[in-house]
Amino acid sequence: MTPARLARGILAGAVLAIALASPASADPAGPTDYRSEIIAVEPPAPQIEASILGGDSFLQLQVDAGTEVMVVGYRGEDYVWFRPDGTVWENRNSPSRYVNEDRFGGGEIPPNATPDAEPDWERVADGGRWAWHDHRAHWMQETRPLGQSAGDQILEAVIPLRVDGADVDVTVISTWMPAPNPVPAWLGGLVGVGLAGAAYALRRRGLPAVAAATPLAVGALVVGMWQYVSLPAETGPRALWWALPAIAVVCAMGGLVAEIRGQRFAADAALLLIGFELAVWGVVKRDGLGAAIVPTDAPGWLDRFITAGALVGGVGFALVALWSLFVAPAHRRRAVPAGGSPTSVTGVSGSRVPSG
Repeated sequence: MTPARLARGILAGAVLAIALASPASADPAGPTDYRSEIIAVEPPAPQIEASILGGDSFLQLQVDAGTEVMVVGYRGEDYVWFRPDGTVWENRNSPSRYVNEDRFGGGEIPPNATPDAEPDWERVADGGRWAWHDHRAHWMQETRPLGQSAGDQILEAVIPLRVDGADVDVTVISTWMPAPNPVPAWLGGLVGVGLAGAAYALRRRGLPAVAAATPLAVGALVVGMWQYVSLPAETGPRALWWALPAIAVVCAMGGLVAEIRGQRFAADAALLLIGFELAVWGVVKRDGLGAAIVPTDAPGWLDRFITAGALVGGVGFALVALWSLFVAPAHRRRAVPAGGSPTSVTGVSGSRVPSG
């Protein structure tokens, strides 16, 4: 691999990482300190199942086939229609539709979307299931609830439905959850430092430094994919949760192959890309390190452990790669006197190599 190809590879990896990390049009579930729960469905309606996704981010409704449900919007308008055939329809003239595009209600309502407008139905799902931001089910401010603290219930609200023509109220409460145990994140950071140190020690001895980065890249891929599949498509799970560590895993495989072939420059370039991808992934997921709830089915401690490890280790791997690519070769060149062979040259591993 030439320096030009290295530069192109790093640039491509950086562009892809930035593109994946850019905000998407959807507003996916993010880390939160609040947990919302369904505490009552009155009168009981066994043909529907309501649940909360992402701690407090989305309300999900699952409706049995043969049952018709209408979700009533914030202004009393028909908002989401679950038909008996299992299809789900959203009213494009409902003001609630646009308010719900953003967790904090920042969506712009067009002039045609009014409570008394004729419904304009758009099919959004099949199978009788749909999830949406319902602002009656979570704390709507970015600031903390005034006069309350962790452990307190911060809201109670009712989401009105019509189930087969009968009024049904879904009652939701939300609780401010205590901060998570910081130990997993600190341990993950220490593991990241240790693996970066191992990568440096391996390269100093002429061994494949990329081997030290591989376990962390695989761990990030597992955690990222776990988070991605934990949320339904309509909630906008972010592809970067798995794509960035997947690139790192591919680079790790390529780096190991390059080491086997004796292509150290290519192997170090792969390590640099691994470090970059893992560091960006860690930055994207950093809010989960201190939040009470991470929107994933994976254990919270595991997500925080790997996120901290990737963030710290990624930076370390990138530094090791830059040292091996640019600093170490310059030191070796300065160790050789101009115009002749040295009596001895200190190698990368620190061993003394006698001259011929």
